[in-house]
Amino acid sequence: MSELARYEAKDGVATITLDDATVNCYTYEMNRAVDECILKARFDTNVHVIVIRGAGEKFFCAGANINMLQKADPVFKYYFCLHANETLSRLEQTPKLTIAAINGHCVGGGLEYAMACDLRIARKGGGKIGLPEVALGVLPGTGGTQRLARLVGKSKSIEIMTEGRNFDFEEAQQLGIVNKIFEGANADEFMRKVYDYARQFCPPHKASMAVGHIKRSVQSGLEIPLEYGLALERELQAKLFSSADAKIGLNAYVEKQKPNFTGK
Repeated sequence: MSELARYEAKDGVATITLDDATVNCYTYEMNRAVDECILKARFDTNVHVIVIRGAGEKFFCAGANINMLQKADPVFKYYFCLHANETLSRLEQTPKLTIAAINGHCVGGGLEYAMACDLRIARKGGGKIGLPEVALGVLPGTGGTQRLARLVGKSKSIEIMTEGRNFDFEEAQQLGIVNKIFEGANADEFMRKVYDYARQFCPPHKASMAVGHIKRSVQSGLEIPLEYGLALERELQAKLFSSADAKIGLNAYVEKQKPNFTGK
């Protein structure tokens, strides 16, 4: 696995670490490495949750490498954006819970990475968040205009992107961009808390297949008409009813016992 995106799996949680040795800016090469990590986590039946973090103490991700974009021709830039969108869509559509562990500044494409995750947990006092691309004469082109609007609404998302300001994690939480803020004297302490949080969605604590199907029903269902979303929900529910964990959960409820889920 490329050092631009390090992969580690332990206790049901796969961690993808963005690392370019400076501010964790992404390039085409990093996105290819991340894409490979996502696929690895998808196919690993022992992985139930995917956590994305940035290397070091100061940055989750500062977005696309501007020097790379400044030198690239328009054809490369178009396909670079297309591939970045495909990578984040693959993450978004993977039927396993995904968490962005925002350990530092999360701006531009870094926030676009985070918004493609299901949940976003930020380190208290760890940095700023925002989409400042307007200052470069461009728009947030890796899903920012679409995902931010879905999180905070049309008017507020236009305000955030056209002002181009960066703001603290507390404001981001009030807006609904960040789900939780964890204390952490350093990145390692913060990540230990994120891992503890992530593990609660893994067997035996949770029926991870149900968690993944809830994620898929919401992520896909909100993009289609209600009647089709309900049909998707029914199909996913039918799959869950035939699962071993559903039998475990129902029996445990009737017998007033704590379920020990298997992820199957």
